[in-house]
Amino acid sequence: MSKAEKPGRARATKQAPEQAPEQATDQAPGQATDPGDGRQPARLAVRKTYKLYIGGAFPRSESGRSYPVTSSSGDFLANAAKASRKDARDAVTAARKAFGGWSGATAYNRGQVLYRVAEMLESRRAQFIAELAESGTKNAREVVDASVDRLVWYAGWSDKIAAVAGSANPVAGPYFNISSPEPTGVVAVVAPDKPLLGLVSVIAPVIVTGNTCVVIASERAPLPAITLAEVFATSDLPGGVVNILTGSVAEIAPHLAAHMDVNALDLAGVTDRAVAVACEEAAAANLKRVLRPAETDWFADPGTGRMTAFLETKTVWHPTGV
Repeated sequence: MSKAEKPGRARATKQAPEQAPEQATDQAPGQATDPGDGRQPARLAVRKTYKLYIGGAFPRSESGRSYPVTSSSGDFLANAAKASRKDARDAVTAARKAFGGWSGATAYNRGQVLYRVAEMLESRRAQFIAELAESGTKNAREVVDASVDRLVWYAGWSDKIAAVAGSANPVAGPYFNISSPEPTGVVAVVAPDKPLLGLVSVIAPVIVTGNTCVVIASERAPLPAITLAEVFATSDLPGGVVNILTGSVAEIAPHLAAHMDVNALDLAGVTDRAVAVACEEAAAANLKRVLRPAETDWFADPGTGRMTAFLETKTVWHPTGV
């Protein structure tokens, strides 16, 4: 090779890297273009606007509002519906309508349904792992596994909690006295900011004991909650047993607390003390049962506390020998 050829070669090697940025600027983010070399064109980004889950259906918010959901790094992921007071009232109506059939089902049947939900969650494991990772959850795989296990655990309690929480009471006189637990009714739940395991851990004990619920999902990371709603919709769970709202906790929670057709309140996800106090004061109007917010290790053994918190005790006296 002659010395005259070397400068030309050097110039060629310098020009190659300079072409890459020029090619990159030809394609806008999310824009489909033809690269001209036979490769597949870039796909358009399909950004979803998620809806609410009320009465077994996925309606838009009646207010038409939504808010952007971003990843832990600030990237846009989707839009989530921003529920209004009207949406909350509709959810309570759906929960009340479903209460009779769900509370009247056998405990064994409720356990079967909960186990089916666990199966459906397991089948969408990869999607939940991806959504949790995007929300900043470091141990996404462990969270999904623990959520499936938690559903199976509560499913096993469905036909056993009555034996643990009920009793036959010794009394004086020719009577026998039996106490048995019954579901409270419609429970409003503020889900903790633990997008899946915390959510499952507050919903499962409410519904396995025969209650129905209206849930306010994590405002920061609502996508796993909406995906869980899709799991509920495709399992055997009757519509209205679980209703999931997305949006502002400060806006919706006090309204649910004051709603006269809500029987109990779980404030697990309320981090603002002023909102918690306002909810407790509003709940006193019809003597709601209130489970106050507390620091919780959602990976720990949950015990029976969240099941018995939303059970009423019915005592029957009956004469002996009749």
